[in-house]
Amino acid sequence: MPWRTHPRETVALSAIGVAALLALAGVSGAAPLLPGFQAPDVAAPPAPPPMAVRPLDPATALQVNAQIPVAGSPGAAAAPFILGKASSENRDRALECLTSALYYEAGQESADGQRAVAQVILNRVRHPAFPSSVCGVVYDGSTRATGCQFTFTCDGSMARLPVPALWNRARSIASAMLSGAVYAPAGQATHYHANYVVPYWASSLVKTGIEGAHIFYRWAGNWGRPAAFGQRWSGREASPALLRTAALSAPHLAVPVRIEGAVAALEAAGAKVTEQGGRVQLHFTAQARAAVEKVKVTPYVDRVEASDNLKFALGGSGEGERAFGNTQEPTPDTSTAR
Repeated sequence: MPWRTHPRETVALSAIGVAALLALAGVSGAAPLLPGFQAPDVAAPPAPPPMAVRPLDPATALQVNAQIPVAGSPGAAAAPFILGKASSENRDRALECLTSALYYEAGQESADGQRAVAQVILNRVRHPAFPSSVCGVVYDGSTRATGCQFTFTCDGSMARLPVPALWNRARSIASAMLSGAVYAPAGQATHYHANYVVPYWASSLVKTGIEGAHIFYRWAGNWGRPAAFGQRWSGREASPALLRTAALSAPHLAVPVRIEGAVAALEAAGAKVTEQGGRVQLHFTAQARAAVEKVKVTPYVDRVEASDNLKFALGGSGEGERAFGNTQEPTPDTSTAR
């Protein structure tokens, strides 16, 4: 046998043969595959669409959404999300980020409504189209002028301190979901939106169900099937405090709202109106300022750019609110000043 009488020469020839096969594969554009193996799908996952909505009033949006039938099933229930051997610091960070999302995005929803939102976030953590950490998913795009994935990270909601009772409820649900609880009806959903808006991306995804005031979607095709959710949790979570500060500090462009005839009316009153880069500048005269004061102002809480929970918070008295994430009652100061 050649390998017994000339072992070195046999090994060398084998190496040359392997190199030749690889070279031929490079020329042909495809590597040879062993029997029983298939080439992997190397196509990149779709980029998450920005949260841009059609210019519809809430009543019309409700009608439009109601007329769109559920296009498909949510798919099989997601696998339990387990933090495993994560450090206590990373566990606490993941819990705070998920709690924040449930509180500000679905604070007025039922327990199932919050579970569905949590399932979407955890589904994203395991999908290659999104960051591989809970905090990364929640704050995705929050420092860009446009493009935040969750409204509360770019509409100023976090400047409002949470109500302890509502925060505690969201925290309890978030803790259960991070400990392996699964909300099966959400399936493989990776997107949702409130029923009073119609995002431009809604028609490109598969509408899978409705839970409370939220409508849920999954990717069409292979990217929406269980096999696509193979991304591993990174095991590291960024500081929620730093992410929150960065999000609140970043400039964000509000959704442009155009009032029919408003610009013409201002110009007729003597104002100079210029628009550049999506921003409108008004150069007032005394006559124009008087005209503006007669214009009806819509309160911020009535605008659809605000999240449901922010509308609730700004519309309430704020009584009983505490520092962010603090669920303990304050201890009265009984000390005597010296």
